[in-house]
Amino acid sequence: MNEVKTPLLREDGQRLDGRGLYELRPISMRTGVLTRADGSSYLTWGNNKIICAVYGPRELHPKHLALPDRAIVRVEYRLATFSVGERKSPAPRRREYELSKILAESIDTMLFLEKFPNGTIDVYITVLDADGGTRCAALTAASLGLVDAGIPMRGMVTGCAVGKIDGKMVVDLSDIEDKEGEGDMPVAMIHSTGEITLLQCDGQFNPEEVKEGLKLSETAIGQVYQLQREALLSKYSQIEESLEELDEEEE
Repeated sequence: MNEVKTPLLREDGQRLDGRGLYELRPISMRTGVLTRADGSSYLTWGNNKIICAVYGPRELHPKHLALPDRAIVRVEYRLATFSVGERKSPAPRRREYELSKILAESIDTMLFLEKFPNGTIDVYITVLDADGGTRCAALTAASLGLVDAGIPMRGMVTGCAVGKIDGKMVVDLSDIEDKEGEGDMPVAMIHSTGEITLLQCDGQFNPEEVKEGLKLSETAIGQVYQLQREALLSKYSQIEESLEELDEEEE
């Protein structure tokens, strides 16, 4: 007996959470949230809550792993035990290892690693609450942390997933849309150059849907990129205001 599938679009054409097909969930970003890290960020994206810490560039240990002509990027992506519906084991899952590798490869493309031979840049990403699209949100948060650490880069990587639900292409899948929908396509790119650094497909898409998905993701990534810029400008505006206040006090 075939299981009846729950519709993911309402009768009025809106999604279950009230969004339009191409509408992003609410997003907020902050940088400099951890005092002991070289760079850090905190991001909320829908119900996702992600914190990122960056250390480096610094000397790599053990030294036999170092490269003489460039630094290496090490990423640790972890889901907190309380971040998902059923409590997960504190031990990292295979998926967390896989995503750590995927995220490292995407981050690698945006940094001038040749400036730091024999070094490493370590990025620690912890998902405190998971609600679909965590890899794209994690990349977005990592970019902010890397900028906050002052690491030279070609441009920030920004991510946003697209997918297919009830036969229609949509932007920014929620958890239920990710699990119950017909396809998920995480995309990340360096917005300033248009270079795609991450592209995966899970599900069934025809060639036209892939093209449509890439166009939708590019538009959505542009919106997320502006939020990244605003988060960075907000921090440095606060620093500038603090310096001006100090100058006034000295006078």
